[in-house]
Order: sequence, then structure tokens, then C-alpha cells
Amino acid sequence: MSTGTRNDDISASLELPGPVVSTHWLAEHLQDPRLVLVDASSTLNRTEEALPGAVLLDLDRAFSDPSSDLPHTAPPAEQLSAAARALGISRTSTVVAYDAKGVFASARVWWLLRTAGFDRVAVLDGGLPAWTAEGRPTGAHAAPPAEPGDVELVPRPGGFVGAEDVARALADPGATVLDARSAGRFAGTEPEPRPGLRPGHMPGAVSLPYTDLQDAQGRLLSLPQLRERIAAAAPEGRRIVTSCGSGLTACVLALGAHLAGREDVAVYDGSWSEWGRPGPRPVAGPEGVSRGPGSPRQD
Repeated sequence: MSTGTRNDDISASLELPGPVVSTHWLAEHLQDPRLVLVDASSTLNRTEEALPGAVLLDLDRAFSDPSSDLPHTAPPAEQLSAAARALGISRTSTVVAYDAKGVFASARVWWLLRTAGFDRVAVLDGGLPAWTAEGRPTGAHAAPPAEPGDVELVPRPGGFVGAEDVARALADPGATVLDARSAGRFAGTEPEPRPGLRPGHMPGAVSLPYTDLQDAQGRLLSLPQLRERIAAAAPEGRRIVTSCGSGLTACVLALGAHLAGREDVAVYDGSWSEWGRPGPRPVAGPEGVSRGPGSPRQD
């Protein structure tokens, strides 16, 4: 965990077993000074209970673009680097992200860092619920280190895409747009949690709720199961674009696709918070396809 010791003073990096780590692996490495453990819980799920040594990562503000009117939009490189350094993340750090809901917002941290050139980042499988279910110790969040890290993050092109890219993907037989929201929200039979959004989904998108990639305890499915679920929704060889409500659980699908061996993956950053606004973008809902308030069209 981050202790104030500069991580670049340590000659060898702490290697991860993959993009997902178990509670057992984390418990074994919890005292390693090369580890930066971050609680990425969303505001709605955040608790005072924390894993030992974990610092709080603010996805709503520090790790989001303040100039955007959409939630959780990826910040510019300078802001992203500064926010990561403030948590003690250095070039040789190893980062593990977890959240209070299981595998939920933590995948967003994995995607943000990975698509900005930082590969030593992983998600804790099952998150805080898995940790506490095993009777492991918890406490209060740690304060950010007095000495910041020195990481420099430069977002790679293609990690995040916008609405026009999604529209092209929807029309491309070689691409699949996966929607991580619940089946009810996808169908438009459940209300959207954010006011002012139209119910339904992008015509041509495929429903794959992020919970379908997890077991009853909130841990990710086995690799064969993930490959099967991803391939059933997006056949092999197709490019994948993931979407959700605000760009969080779309990253759970991106993580699952990556584990399943699918590398041509992008996340729609605006997600339904952008597409579902009143306007000309088509929405398939309970009453057919509409392109704005008061203009339904049955297909």
C-alpha cells in the first residue's frame, strides 16, 4: 500500500497475476510498499468501512472531466495524471482498485489507467463484500500520502469513443454495441435513475447486463464462462463497443471482454446519459423507435 515511500526507489515492480486479483493474493501483498490500494466505490455505494491502507479515489470529481455536463467523463491527461499522483501512484507502482458493491466502479479505474498507458492495475474480484465475507480486517480509509507519485498518464486513442463512433458501430456488421444496463432499463420497462432520459436502448445494441458476468457472490465468472457469455452477445471477430448508464459498468463489460481474449474493445464514455437525452438520436423503447420527444416511429 502507499506509505509515503517513493515507489521508484524500489528496483523491482510488484507483478500482478492478471487484470483481476483474488482476496487471497491481495492479503498476501497488502503490506508491500509498491502497492497502491484504492477504494473506487461510487458515491451511492461508498461506505466508511475500508480495506487496510486503502485511499479513497473520487471517480465523480478528481477522475472525471469537470468541463463535461455528463457524469464520469474521462478527464484530460494532465488532470488524470495529477489525480493519480495525489494518491501516491508512481511509474513503478502496482494499483489494485476495489469497490463496495463488488466488481462495479472499480473496473472504471482499471480502464482509465490501462487506456492511459499504465498496465500494472487490477480489480479486486468481489470487492469489499468478498473481503468481509471471508472475515478479513477492515478499518478507516487511509489519508493520501504526503509525498505524491510521479506517474505520467497519456490516454491512448480508441479507448473511449463518442456518440458518432457508436452510431457508426451500430451500422457496422463487424461491430457489436453491448449495453451493460439491466434488461429492464434496456427494454425501457424500468425507469432510468437519471431524470430527463428517454427509456429504451440504441437500435441495434445488444443487452448484456454487467451482472451476467458475475456469480451470485459478485465475483467474475470463470474464463470459459466469460468467453461463452461474451461470444454469445458479440460473436468472435467483431469489434466491441460497451455502454451503460454513465460509463462505469460499461468498463465491467470491457474487463470481461479483455479476460475473454477480445482486444478490439472501446467504451462509450457518454453512454445512456448522453444518448438517452431528448434529441435526434434514435431510441428503441416499449412503443417502438423514436427520434425525439413526440416523434415515435414504429419499425
